[in-house]
Amino acid sequence: MTSEVFVWIYLPRHAEPVVCGRLFAREDGAYSFLYGRSYRDREESIPLLPDTMPLGANTFTARRAGALPGPIRDAGPDAWGRYVSEYRRGGAHLDEIDLLLGGDNDRIGALAFSSSATECSVVEPLPVTLAEMEAAARGAQEGKPLSRGLVDALLHGTSIGGARPKTTLLVDGRHWIAKFSSTADQSRVVRWEAATLTLARAAGITVPRHRLEQVNARDVLLVERFDRENSDRGVHRRLMLSALTLLDLDETEGPLASYPDLSEVLLRHARDALGDRAELFRRMVFNILVGNEDDHAKNHACFWDGSGLRLTPAYDLVPQRRAGMEGRQAMIVGELGPGGRASTLANALSSAARFGLDREEAIAISKNVLGVVHERWEQCFADAQVPQNEIDSLRGTSVLSPIAIELEAGP
Repeated sequence: MTSEVFVWIYLPRHAEPVVCGRLFAREDGAYSFLYGRSYRDREESIPLLPDTMPLGANTFTARRAGALPGPIRDAGPDAWGRYVSEYRRGGAHLDEIDLLLGGDNDRIGALAFSSSATECSVVEPLPVTLAEMEAAARGAQEGKPLSRGLVDALLHGTSIGGARPKTTLLVDGRHWIAKFSSTADQSRVVRWEAATLTLARAAGITVPRHRLEQVNARDVLLVERFDRENSDRGVHRRLMLSALTLLDLDETEGPLASYPDLSEVLLRHARDALGDRAELFRRMVFNILVGNEDDHAKNHACFWDGSGLRLTPAYDLVPQRRAGMEGRQAMIVGELGPGGRASTLANALSSAARFGLDREEAIAISKNVLGVVHERWEQCFADAQVPQNEIDSLRGTSVLSPIAIELEAGP
């Protein structure tokens, strides 16, 4: 077990990282972070998190033993990354610091990790094809033996997050995430996601560039990374913070996360609070109407440059199949239904004021999104070659449930 790791950061508009502090394991099982003095003295340094991790000599510790401070957790591997890291070690269990050190530092956002305070290496992607990566991801899921080179290539970018198999790669000088089918999929989920991203763009929601590919006769979704910016001075990384982190919650507290609370974080810190809060409301309405109930607080994020937040493009937008017409969102929506999670426009409207919207403005946004989804969703799914029986299974249950589209609460 490794007891400490140095945290490095790519500051805004800088192509090389600087060490910003140290994460260390305590005897009680907790992890603490301390900004380095040289970083605190740097004129252009920024806090890792507004409000709760200001620059200073204080030590920051997550409330729950074994949990990482939010910004560091956001840069670490999630379920798929942990699986691949431990697969690479022959199934050995890895603690949080070993997992951070086990990646190649092509991770989400602008943080990197090293056992050294003077050197931080970034491993370049190995020269493997997308077809090889798809086969490796499938083989890892099935527990098949893979060559060390393929496992190392598969490990590249596993800190992107999420539970589904994925990797990162360069295509024509730009950075992309490749999202693969899972061996557990019972539907063409990759095609569903491609279609839903296209539909979201039509509904006025900012989404990343994406395209659907067929590799080894399997679906692969390529999504351009929005945490990387190309400029004349090189590739710049953008620090990203999940909604879970911005709301000062850990994974066990995820059910406490709410859209209105996130809107109020944007009110305090967003560069364009008016625009971002209205966009967040639009995304909430869209998720309700398409049956995306996996809208938990790690599936929302903001860029942070030390002086202001900005919503990232929307991501991980996929309907979930339902047996009936009623749904519950992963994040709290408003004041109606169990715990305020009812997947209804009426519930969304109940919290409109907390997004800086009056009822008429909120109704106008809701009707606009409803009209686009009603008019375009089946064509978007057909264009992504989603089988007709799967489209039929979503219609009127997950997508455009009659319960969801009611603008007024029932009796």
